[in-house]
Amino acid sequence: MNRIILHSDLNNFYASVECFYDPKLRNCPVAVCGSQSTRHGIVLAKNRIAKEYGVKSGEAVWEARSRCPGLVVVRPNYMRYLRFSMMVRKIYENYTNLIEAFGIDENWLDVTESTMLFGSGEKIADELRKRIEYELGITASVGVSFNKIFAKLGSDMKKPDATTVISPENYKEKIWGLPAGDMIYVGPSTRRKLADIGISTIGELACAPPRFLEKHFGQWGRTLWMFANGYDETPVTRLDFQPGIKGVGNSLTTPRDLCGDNDVKILTYVLADSVAERLRRHHLKGRTVQIYIRSGDLTFIERQGKLPYYCHTSSEIAEKALEIFAASWDWSKTIRTLGIRVTNVVMDNECGQLSLFDDERRLRREQLESSIDRIRSRFGHYSVQRAVLLKGNGLSASPVEENASEI
Repeated sequence: MNRIILHSDLNNFYASVECFYDPKLRNCPVAVCGSQSTRHGIVLAKNRIAKEYGVKSGEAVWEARSRCPGLVVVRPNYMRYLRFSMMVRKIYENYTNLIEAFGIDENWLDVTESTMLFGSGEKIADELRKRIEYELGITASVGVSFNKIFAKLGSDMKKPDATTVISPENYKEKIWGLPAGDMIYVGPSTRRKLADIGISTIGELACAPPRFLEKHFGQWGRTLWMFANGYDETPVTRLDFQPGIKGVGNSLTTPRDLCGDNDVKILTYVLADSVAERLRRHHLKGRTVQIYIRSGDLTFIERQGKLPYYCHTSSEIAEKALEIFAASWDWSKTIRTLGIRVTNVVMDNECGQLSLFDDERRLRREQLESSIDRIRSRFGHYSVQRAVLLKGNGLSASPVEENASEI
């Protein structure tokens, strides 16, 4: 029996949510963009009208405005998008518990068993689309197929607000003529390598000898061949599956280049605060601190060091990061982006090595920062700040609120 896999993709998600909250935007070209003043000024999402003008995700705001002079630019509101994402997922849960997220706006659903209750995969997909639009005011495109790869292709083939079925009987006709780069996991580099050996479509990839592909791509070549032929048997992850977290981190591109140790100290404490708070939220502790530095000319380095014990407090993380930085950077260049990541993580209730001397001090630090977490959750991030951040000169923003990237 073939599986019935759906891939649901919320159309123009960020922009659609913004238009839902502000109906005046619905007939305007809209782009959700990062802050230009903090050098995150790229298009993150656009609505259908902006897309018709040629506005593209990933391009600079000035480029988008040159294509579409009347473009309305909106700052992102990630908590709003997360809320909508969770509400959409609640709709999916009415049909199956086999749900796997692929980003904030895309999900795979295995509805094989659900068809006995709700009808065919196509019928379930149509019902999902109608419910999402009726209950949340946004639209989705859904691909229906017998594996995850083809279901994802289906959701991409027809937008917005459409259902596309790719079955064992029609997949050759429907997808083998598509460019190889349309298939998930075929990025620009793989696409170029395929073109170099004369493969430009999914059908040509499917018909190529597996050993020929292995010669050029190793084992990945055979995997691509299997995907193109519909042999993907990857399961949809269960709703209650929790993958192991290998690390927690944040990076921030600053409004101006960092040009001295004091700038780095301020930003290090900002990032360490964010990382430590997230570790505590997930009940984790880590022992390895990594720093990421990208200079003004866009070259970068990564360095790391070990703490003497597992921790989730910002003071220890920041002190270790500053120690690594001092040993790694000579200030021959200014710094554009700084990142901190904590790896080698364990659950905070796991056993640790006791110390005769430091445990009381560490316990007090943990209790203090847990108290700060509670105050901030009630009164906002800026209700409690370190004194060093009061002279931050624009560097003391919250990474989460200012659209930092997780690393």
